[in-house]
Amino acid sequence: MSPLGKRLIAAAAAGLLGLAGAGSPVEAATGLSPAVEAAPAAEADRLDRVPVPELGWYKCYDVAQCAVTRLPLDYDEPGGATTEVAMLRMPATDPAKRIGTLFVNPGGPGGAATDMAIAAPAFLSAAVRERFDILGVDPRGVGASAHVECWRSTQEQTAVLSGLNVSVPWGKAQEAGYVAAAKQVGKACSTRGRPLAGAMSTAEVARDLEMIRRALGEGKLNFFGMSYGTVIGQYYAAMFPDRFRAIVADGVLDPAHWVGTPATAGREQEARLRSGNGAYRALRELLRRCDKAGEKYCVFAAGDPLANFEKMAQRLRAKPLVFTDPYGTFTITYGDFVGGIIGSLYGADAGALVTALAKYVWDLMFPTSPAATAVAKTGLRQRATAARDQLGRDFPYINTTEAFAAVLCTDALHPRDASMWPELMTAADERAPHFGRVWGWISAPCARDTWTVRDEDAYTGPFGVRTAAPVLFVGAQWDPATNYDEAVSASRRLPNGRLLSSDNWGHTSYGTSACVTGAVDAYLLTGKLPAKGLRCKGDAQPFTTPQLTAQPAPTAGAADRSPVAMPLPASIFNGNR
Repeated sequence: MSPLGKRLIAAAAAGLLGLAGAGSPVEAATGLSPAVEAAPAAEADRLDRVPVPELGWYKCYDVAQCAVTRLPLDYDEPGGATTEVAMLRMPATDPAKRIGTLFVNPGGPGGAATDMAIAAPAFLSAAVRERFDILGVDPRGVGASAHVECWRSTQEQTAVLSGLNVSVPWGKAQEAGYVAAAKQVGKACSTRGRPLAGAMSTAEVARDLEMIRRALGEGKLNFFGMSYGTVIGQYYAAMFPDRFRAIVADGVLDPAHWVGTPATAGREQEARLRSGNGAYRALRELLRRCDKAGEKYCVFAAGDPLANFEKMAQRLRAKPLVFTDPYGTFTITYGDFVGGIIGSLYGADAGALVTALAKYVWDLMFPTSPAATAVAKTGLRQRATAARDQLGRDFPYINTTEAFAAVLCTDALHPRDASMWPELMTAADERAPHFGRVWGWISAPCARDTWTVRDEDAYTGPFGVRTAAPVLFVGAQWDPATNYDEAVSASRRLPNGRLLSSDNWGHTSYGTSACVTGAVDAYLLTGKLPAKGLRCKGDAQPFTTPQLTAQPAPTAGAADRSPVAMPLPASIFNGNR
């Protein structure tokens, strides 16, 4: 999901650790699946009337094959306007044993699936690559596909998006600036961004995948989606329940919570998805383990790590931390701090990164020695410099914000007025200290009064349909971006769903243990599901080796093992975006 604790932590945690997303009372109370819903036969009929596109493959990037095709902007008018969709294929390494094509998507919204496909050797097992062509289709408006663009120039874009380039809005001035910029984004994409901005819902992506599956001559779809990519997979399963062989959803968002209902239209999306709850749960567990491990294994273990973290956060809420070294003057706001913490939670090395960042800030707020102060200044400066470099918006025109918003805003039901967000974020803080507002602010451009372009063919359910083949859901217990509870509720919602759980750290699970990777591979290669209730243990667990310094190198988080594109809030601490 992109750009983007006033109470006792213990009391707040008691109220959120047992919640299952925003699922129905039946799901939360009994764990029973909801009633099976009827699949929408109209979707297959709609697509079957559309001529199969020509793909026209050509060699690209020395090792891949590329194609660009045109698909209907509106599938109700297949002879009307079109949009250009790009794709990249990495051929199976053992063609004689080829099963078919595996479609992949890294998430976002706005992640380039072509980038994920060409990176397949870095994150997919050799066994899968031997037997599948790996295909990345950039969703319409995204990546190498025809771009959605809401401004005439980078200069115009920069003038607006500078108002969104804060880690997490904090205080009346920042919040007012963010709301004003969010309104400008909504208005620009609802006018100059049309018509593409109104035709980028996840349902359109699922329809495009179905058209490309047919063009490839594949009997059934095989799909591997991560993060928001799991929404694409679940939409396809609901819309075309008899047309896929295997769908893997790793780092799950429940599509019913993603979309919402008329009854929840006044709630911002994060109140349904509860990503902040998952992030807070992960932070508390890390600090608990840090305390248990002691100072030999955790650099932030002195005293009470949880209480010390809250003490720093409270002080930063009241006043930013400012420090100077030979390279300049740096300001660390509360938003910078929590944005940096959640960015650090994205990787399998979350324990070392979170506690190192906390130690840096602690040593500048409560200095104990010149040496510790010097280390802290160096560490914070390095992260600040890296993050500021990657936030630059000069040339060329980059449409990441528009692509993210065009999907998020047309898919879901959002509150009416962006001016409601400061109050909504206060409630998000009450529900999920520190992190509710991190994820909640990113939907502010979607307020219905300013994001007025609509996709009349956006799909809003049903999602609990019986599919011909099972779907494999993979949920990480400590995922800071896609709450594990979402994997639970989504897997229960789908009658043929199977949940594979993992205790790995970071965002998504494939590649974090032989257990997860082996189970996913077996399902893709043979259709065999893992045993019910299987829980895998992540290979990398925090605080198992002595810590010599508080200076682990900055990390790209989950992207080190897979090109996951779930957006992070802009932050001087965050080099992942």
